Amino acid sequence: MKSVDLATNRLVLDPAAAADLRTRLSQDPQGGLKQAAQEFEGMLLHLMLKSMRDASGTGGLLDSEQSRFFTAIGDQQMALQLASQMPMGLAGLIEQQLGSKTSAGSPGGGSSALGALQESLRSQYAVTAAAQLYGGGAQPTSAVPASAKAGPGLTPGVTSAADGPDGPRDFVDRVWPHALEAAATTGIPPRFLVAQSALESGWGRHEIRTADGSPSFNLFGVKAGRSWSGPTVEVQTSEFVNGVAQEERAKFRVYASYAEAFHDYANTLRGNPRFAAVLGQQDGTQFARSLQQAGYATDPMYADKISRIIAGPTLRQALAA
Repeated sequence: MKSVDLATNRLVLDPAAAADLRTRLSQDPQGGLKQAAQEFEGMLLHLMLKSMRDASGTGGLLDSEQSRFFTAIGDQQMALQLASQMPMGLAGLIEQQLGSKTSAGSPGGGSSALGALQESLRSQYAVTAAAQLYGGGAQPTSAVPASAKAGPGLTPGVTSAADGPDGPRDFVDRVWPHALEAAATTGIPPRFLVAQSALESGWGRHEIRTADGSPSFNLFGVKAGRSWSGPTVEVQTSEFVNGVAQEERAKFRVYASYAEAFHDYANTLRGNPRFAAVLGQQDGTQFARSLQQAGYATDPMYADKISRIIAGPTLRQALAA
């Protein structure tokens, strides 16, 4: 079976797919270009399928969050298969367009650009699947999340020290798209992830800051162990020993954006066997308990605090507003 066929037969949310495409682009630029164009055509087909399903509505005895999730994944997988086996002809046009753009630059730059495009495509698949699974609730107040709006002298996606969320609703608007993406790859409802990030960051108002006051975007209190090679910040924190809080200095990870923070947190849950019981958890109380039982935090009240946020009026109002 050809490598392109292998690619289209993979699960659309396969996290290794982006790395495989980058490898193929470096070894077989033309073949990689064809595969990237084919996946873009698959995305367009999926948007058509989604529009038809949205127009037909939902309902019935078998309709549930779980059935909508598998329907969304199935539609995305089918779209990729159709693009491979019954192409509309768009892939050829996309391939020509991408080829003309990458040929103008260096070979390495073209491969890097196409790899980034493919990774973005799979990210969009993840967000769409999660939105269909967890439909309703919060949506960004505009096409661009608040965290991506740049103020004077700011880089898009980076907030200033004084530009923290203006209350729970603003916090939810900033993180909701990234929670959707993390939900699609972990099977955890996005509101659970938002609740945990709200607890860890005080709804974004007590986010860990770097030495110059810049945001760390570390919404989950993830420490920087020996495996972390990115930037860090050392701050005073509280850890519980035998139920008693003790102050200590600890290093925490610094991210470039909220998107990176949620992506890294999802990878942490998926990559560590002790969090196996957390993945796919659909009950808020059990999600919080599974985190605590896995040793995510030393606070003996950690699970109760997350559970109260999940079931509480503050998150509910922020999601419904």
